[in-house]
Amino acid sequence: MKNRKTATTAAVTAPGYDSADAFLAAVQAGFDALSKQLKAIARHVAQNRDHLALDGIQDTARQCGVQPSAVVRFAKHFGFSGFSEMQALFRAEAERQLAPGRGYQDRIRDLMAPHADRLTPSQIAHGVIGASVDSLQTLQRQLPDADFDAAVALMLDAPALWLAASRRAFPVGAYLAYALQHTAKPVHWLHGLGHMQQGELRALTPGDVIVAVSFAPYAQETLDLATAAVQQGARLLAITDSPLSPLAAPASATLLVRDGETFGFRSLTSTLCLAQSLFLGLAYRMELAYEQGTPAAEAGRPNTRSKTQLKTKV
Repeated sequence: MKNRKTATTAAVTAPGYDSADAFLAAVQAGFDALSKQLKAIARHVAQNRDHLALDGIQDTARQCGVQPSAVVRFAKHFGFSGFSEMQALFRAEAERQLAPGRGYQDRIRDLMAPHADRLTPSQIAHGVIGASVDSLQTLQRQLPDADFDAAVALMLDAPALWLAASRRAFPVGAYLAYALQHTAKPVHWLHGLGHMQQGELRALTPGDVIVAVSFAPYAQETLDLATAAVQQGARLLAITDSPLSPLAAPASATLLVRDGETFGFRSLTSTLCLAQSLFLGLAYRMELAYEQGTPAAEAGRPNTRSKTQLKTKV
């Protein structure tokens, strides 16, 4: 037993991560083997890579609901000497990708500090807007082109699209249901009215795509629908906040987005922007295929589609 422990420790003595992405990939690969406490820290790190460059160990531990010693243990588990060395990796990334919104975010953090004077409604509004601006800049900076293109291609190839978005993500589902009706794709929104969504899934056929949107603490209704759809042969496009999200593992394509937060309340600015971009990307691909005379089966649309359908204002 002693020899096994020594071998495990030796395997992680040197991090060797050339980027924060490489480290997060290692966290994702080793996530299932972590203890409950270390999993909580892993989720926080994956969802707050920008803040990790700024927050001290006490703040990080508090936000994870653990003791600082657990954060140190997490860092050492992945080969760092301690929290500071792990944080340095994210600070180096922040310095490389410094955006104009960073200074603005610092002002927001000062505004929301516990010692701040009593806030006026307009100050709160500026905090909400500023956090949203920063999250949009982060999305623009970190959105992987290949992942987004793959998500659009998945939707283009689908015979039918299904939408699952509950609780805070509900407005995203509503927008996609509205926007996607302007394409020739059959669209089914599993909004849960009358709790009939499981019955509606009986119409799903293998090869269909379900777009599931959920963020921590993750709506169980959405997780259940995504699981059932995948079991029936559907492909999953996950829009979520972490590579460690329960939606990410079974997904054929995953898009990560994290909105700005004010007093613990997150906006939907970046998520809705991403959803609109998905719709426009799909509509463009379908219209391009139509203009080039691509066969309907390859364009992901039925022959009965009218060319003017995609030109409706949305």
